[in-house]
Amino acid sequence: MNKVKITIVGAGYVGMSLAVLLAKHHEIKVLDIDKEKVQMINAKKSPLADKDIEEAFKKEDLNLFATADSLDAFVEADYIIIATPTHFEEDTNSFDSTSVETVIDIAMKENKKALIVIKSTVGIGFTESQASKHKTERIIFSPEFLREGKALHDNLNPSRLVIGGSENKLTISFSDIMKEAAINKEFDTLFMSYREAESVKLFSNTYLAMRVAFFNELDSFSMQNDMDSLNIIHGVSSDSRIGNYYNNPSFGYGGYCLPKDTKQLLADFKDTPQSLIKSIIESNEIRKQFISKKIQDIKANTIGIYRLIMKDGSDNFRASSVLSIIDSLKENGLEIVIYEPIINSSSYQEIPVIKELNSFIRTADIIIANRVTDELSEVKHKTFTRDIFNSDL
Repeated sequence: MNKVKITIVGAGYVGMSLAVLLAKHHEIKVLDIDKEKVQMINAKKSPLADKDIEEAFKKEDLNLFATADSLDAFVEADYIIIATPTHFEEDTNSFDSTSVETVIDIAMKENKKALIVIKSTVGIGFTESQASKHKTERIIFSPEFLREGKALHDNLNPSRLVIGGSENKLTISFSDIMKEAAINKEFDTLFMSYREAESVKLFSNTYLAMRVAFFNELDSFSMQNDMDSLNIIHGVSSDSRIGNYYNNPSFGYGGYCLPKDTKQLLADFKDTPQSLIKSIIESNEIRKQFISKKIQDIKANTIGIYRLIMKDGSDNFRASSVLSIIDSLKENGLEIVIYEPIINSSSYQEIPVIKELNSFIRTADIIIANRVTDELSEVKHKTFTRDIFNSDL
């Protein structure tokens, strides 16, 4: 395939995983307003804590540059991929897709040929409204299905490629570009309407949230009734129809996608009868309250929070379930310390942050860990976790 020029807007997990994926075959420009990220990318350093992306920057010959100048990024691009963040706004009960809309407006003005691919998660109907506004078929929606900390791996080994938009020369060419870059090329390309593709993204993440909530409620039941969650989960998951995956209990789902996507899907249901979608969101809140109560029942003098990040290998703790538990503990006047090396300041929300692990372990009477690592192997006796598959370190 001939080399093309691709601009990727947004240096987050989605944008950078795509940039590294495609820069082995094509000329890639990353556009981001964060000048520090731009400088890091141009210095051949990953702006994210992702082992695969960091390794690619060190070892791969990537045709990859970054800029904060939209004109420079858009004018000559053959493809413009938008991967800016969208946040769910409680006040409006919908995604704030302003960043996506702004990029589309500028891109359509500066470039009259490029296919504009929305990778940002948007509400159902957004892409259709943008295509109608600009009277074009050059805008499509193609969702990502990436795990945090495994974004590049999942792009190299996709489960499917979903394209919301017309099946034409441009969109087929885009699907060929994605297939060429993948290691595992045995995946289906599914063309469908804008709304159907947007629905695939939201329903996929809501199903995953439902699965997390299910096994968390199983775990709550086991704790309440003095049973071994691991035995029950093994017994349930041995059924091939259920499967032995995505079944490790936690303090609740969180992160970039699941909290906001479940809320957006619920908002998109509007007048459609439902109870399950709403229950998934409520179940997650109940789980966090349940865990908070269990921690308070321990009656420890100083509660240590081991990491705010969602999982090892990530630098994200946005909407982390641990944050809700911290809020609950603070409301009850409990003394808390946090161990989180990625925080530069000495406190977080007026809670002391200890950056030296041994000092943290000595200070905390009980250690609260959503996910445990080898670092806690010597203090299992005072670690509270529901990470049952890793709790026997």
